[in-house]
Amino acid sequence: MANSDDRRFEVLRAIVADYVSNQEPVGSKAIVDRHNLGVSSATVRNDMAVLEEDGYITQPHTSAGRIPTDKGYRLFVDRLSEIKPLSPAERRAIIGFLDGALDTEDVLRRSVRLLAQLTRQVAIIQYPMLTNAKVRHVEVVPLTQARLMLVMITDTGRVDQRTVDLGDVMSEETVGRVRGVLNSAVAEHGLAEAAARVADLPEQAPADLRDAMTRICTVLVESLVEHPEERLVLGGTANLTRNVADFPGSLRQVLEALEEQVVVLKLIAAARNPGAVTVRIGEENEDEQMRSTSVVSVGYGMDDLLLGGMGVVGPTRMDYPSTIAAVRAVANYVGQILSGK
Repeated sequence: MANSDDRRFEVLRAIVADYVSNQEPVGSKAIVDRHNLGVSSATVRNDMAVLEEDGYITQPHTSAGRIPTDKGYRLFVDRLSEIKPLSPAERRAIIGFLDGALDTEDVLRRSVRLLAQLTRQVAIIQYPMLTNAKVRHVEVVPLTQARLMLVMITDTGRVDQRTVDLGDVMSEETVGRVRGVLNSAVAEHGLAEAAARVADLPEQAPADLRDAMTRICTVLVESLVEHPEERLVLGGTANLTRNVADFPGSLRQVLEALEEQVVVLKLIAAARNPGAVTVRIGEENEDEQMRSTSVVSVGYGMDDLLLGGMGVVGPTRMDYPSTIAAVRAVANYVGQILSGK
């Protein structure tokens, strides 16, 4: 790339950095004073004129200052050579905060709170997808002599609990038999196959167990065929209200859109591989209500196993290097925890 192009990108980088920091249009003198570019104000003004003509910056009003456009932010993000690493203290805080989680639900809720605090944006995390999950174990717990709790645990760490009213008394010995039959049928099988195998169990059961097995298997099949991967946890929505000026006339639309689960799922749908960060800026967002925002999303899991997506939503005036680093780090630890590694 020509030297003038490199210099103009450095001018764009300076404008992005100052505008994100101060929320004020940036002029040529401020760039020369704050950034060691080694050129005169006149050269910077000429570079700013070219950047504006090319659509990377714009003049919001009659002041001499310029602000980045969506196109300018996109070029800045695409040419990020270094992502600001989290400090050792930040990494220790993430590990300590997430390691204290009791179960999958707790991991997700802690992760959302943590990511919202680190980025000061809205954080989103998707429940682990069950498409590739396998049943690790089904526990059968007597609550009363005629009522059971079924606890299904998958290899993605998902725990699903449901109660079954038997309509009759069941002895502890029979509960043990039922537990053994269920695990023989479903353990280490994918959810769809496990559901089919469970559906066949009542016909195979002894006559004295057929009614109870029908009730039990009906409830267990519901756990196996539902789609909790469509459930989401959001946190930090109030962060959007810190700078209402970032959403001129559109903050209410953004808040309303975040209440729609389908819209939010689309925001993190780009996550396909664990650790692969996607950044969508302004007009790149499919939903019209979200076009004043930027979305940084990433898949979480381990190796090639994608468990779900997570990310943050904030204004286009976002500290992209720090946000990307935080999203990537939290996703990494969540993937390790939920994969049991």
